[in-house]
Amino acid sequence: MTKANATTRPVTFPLSAGVTPSKLGRSTGPRRRRSDLRVALVFIAPALFGFTVFYLLPAVRGFYLSLTDWNLLSDPEFVGLDNYRRLLGDELFWNALWVTAKYVVINISIQTVLAILIAVLLDRVARATWIRGIVLLPYLMPNVVVALLFLWILDFQLGIGNHAIAAIGLDRIPFFGSQGWVIPTIAGVNIWRHMGYTALLIFAGLQAIPRTLYEQAAIDGANEWRIFWRITLPLLRPVLALVLVISIIGSFQIFDTIAVTTEGGPVHASRVIYYYIYERAFQNFDMGYAAALGVALVAILVGVTVIQLKLLRARETD
Repeated sequence: MTKANATTRPVTFPLSAGVTPSKLGRSTGPRRRRSDLRVALVFIAPALFGFTVFYLLPAVRGFYLSLTDWNLLSDPEFVGLDNYRRLLGDELFWNALWVTAKYVVINISIQTVLAILIAVLLDRVARATWIRGIVLLPYLMPNVVVALLFLWILDFQLGIGNHAIAAIGLDRIPFFGSQGWVIPTIAGVNIWRHMGYTALLIFAGLQAIPRTLYEQAAIDGANEWRIFWRITLPLLRPVLALVLVISIIGSFQIFDTIAVTTEGGPVHASRVIYYYIYERAFQNFDMGYAAALGVALVAILVGVTVIQLKLLRARETD
């Protein structure tokens, strides 16, 4: 045997009798997939159980109740779509929806702008961890506590805020007692509480932007404003879409601040849709109609979310 033949001969390994490579592949592949599926089911089972018990089943029952007339004291009586026809002609419902829309526009627009500004400052100027903790601190306070705090601060007669306004020679402002001031005031309270949390979400998105892009832009002579509009904002689009979806859904669910401060007044000026649902269900004991209002709100939120994701092109970046 020559040296060339010795180097080109393939090396083989013996297999057990009756076992071929194809049989080995068929025996291990499906088993591994079934094993991975079982492990995955074990891990998602607690979350799936919680979702089914606390979300899916109540949602199905709520939809069923929206087709009934139920006052909590007697058995539900099936009425079909009567509650939805009643909803279309309910002026209080449309007023509550209009009030909620005004609150959402004020809250989301100001909160998002301030959150982006804070996030950029945290990313470009102040990177200390304790500063992020201070920014997040208002969000850690319960909504009821924040509402009570601002109710006392902005009280027309005794509030320190109105005392400061009067001290500089201006007229006192009925923040929670005026139809024109009440929704901007409630929006301001919730902006103060939530903008730090929103800023940290945006800050997390900023961390994913490569620093080399900023360095190249600076070398090319771009200033901070141009870098923000040409690099930061386009690359933040997926994060901003997520933040806006979460913020808008949360804004439509405003309840505790209203319940603590104004109880829907004055003259329906702060009666948002969530508080109206609460009134119909637990003050008027009209559970069937309240369930129909809840279903309508879910449909509105789904529609707003879908339109928002389409307009913002949430899966794309420039």
